[in-house]
Amino acid sequence: MEKIEKIHNMISDKLDKKTAWQRVTTARMIERPTSLDYIDRIFDKFMEMHGDRCFGDDPSVVGGIAMLDGDPVTVIGQQKGKNTSENIKRNFGMPEPEGYRKSLRLMKQAEKFNRPIICFVDTPGAFCGMEAEERGQGEAIASNLINMFDFEVPIISIVIGEGGSGGALAFAVANSVWMLENSVYSILSPEGFAGILWRDASLAEKAAEVMKCTAKDLKDYGIIDKVLREPQGGAHKDVDKMAQIMKKELIDTIGIFKKYSKEELLNQRYDKFRRMGKFK
Repeated sequence: MEKIEKIHNMISDKLDKKTAWQRVTTARMIERPTSLDYIDRIFDKFMEMHGDRCFGDDPSVVGGIAMLDGDPVTVIGQQKGKNTSENIKRNFGMPEPEGYRKSLRLMKQAEKFNRPIICFVDTPGAFCGMEAEERGQGEAIASNLINMFDFEVPIISIVIGEGGSGGALAFAVANSVWMLENSVYSILSPEGFAGILWRDASLAEKAAEVMKCTAKDLKDYGIIDKVLREPQGGAHKDVDKMAQIMKKELIDTIGIFKKYSKEELLNQRYDKFRRMGKFK
């Protein structure tokens, strides 16, 4: 038994010493669990809703009503595919304006019926094609950011894979922001960072270290509130266990926020983001 424990500790230490680039590549793995993988395991009676009531539906964003431990919640997630054809359908997890507007519609509905909001973040960034810009991509993201500060219900956001730029932030103005151990959250991709700063995208590995985009780094800086430890080998090795960990944390945290008044919820969320970027 002592020998097994020693081996387990050695493996844990090795996982803790993963480089930033190793975590980037893990976050991007096609085997990585998606929003729907977690929704299916954590919630009961999930009923998906479609469309933004303005233009159309965006398959890269899934959302609807579900039950969590007997209580109704609104769940929204950025959805990648499990293979090439599904990734094409889901636009590789890059939402278009109608995806953000759909999510905002669901959040407004959640506030109307006093349901907590749970968001899963997993995107390399918002889609930047010409058609997205023509339909108001910037406005759609900005509208999410503005409105999320004013919702009088608890909001919890979890980065489960990639959290890229404003496309991720539009799902992450929350009372509590969490990251899975092998997820990343940054202003842009390491390749983009290296290309802009050093004119050489091949320096992405170096950029990942400089950017401080890992869960541990961001927790240390106070950007996020909690790091969820993944099962040995990563979340993709045991999705059920990862979902169990997440479910317990969600139930406990929502229980705490339900005790807050509406004013306390708003002030806590606002103050959390006002504190970001302050250094001694």
